Amino acid sequence: MGTNTFTGEFHYSIDTKGRVNIPAKFRKALPDSSEDTFVVTRGLDENIVVYSLDKWRDKEEDLLKLSSIKPEHRAFKRQATRFASPLKFDGQGRVAIPGNLLEHAGIEKEVVIIGMIDEIEIWDPDTLKRYEETEFQLDAEDIEAIDNYTRSS
Repeated sequence: MGTNTFTGEFHYSIDTKGRVNIPAKFRKALPDSSEDTFVVTRGLDENIVVYSLDKWRDKEEDLLKLSSIKPEHRAFKRQATRFASPLKFDGQGRVAIPGNLLEHAGIEKEVVIIGMIDEIEIWDPDTLKRYEETEFQLDAEDIEAIDNYTRSS
């Protein structure tokens, strides 16, 4: 496992100003070139995704490859970038999550922060539980297909 990866699950509360603590383990995993900055945006699910500044720059490079002519490419690019906000954490390790992102994820008070190796997800606990009970159910066939995919990549 790399030293600059995000792994684990953490439970925190959002304060009245919309700030949440980024786990110290995740802050320490940021490369120096990320300048103590995360980029937050809407996740593809009802969540918030957090990238290191370096990883976000890689995402931007990928988005530049999309066609401006194809409507689905434009829509995806717009969805990925319009809600993105670079955030530096304060002296207590907190970042202020924009209200529109909190609303998108249905977050009011409590959050679950999950490390996803190269990105971080922030979830409302009830929404995450609902997804785990319905959307995220993997059976043996799914796991085998994922294993085959990773072996062939």
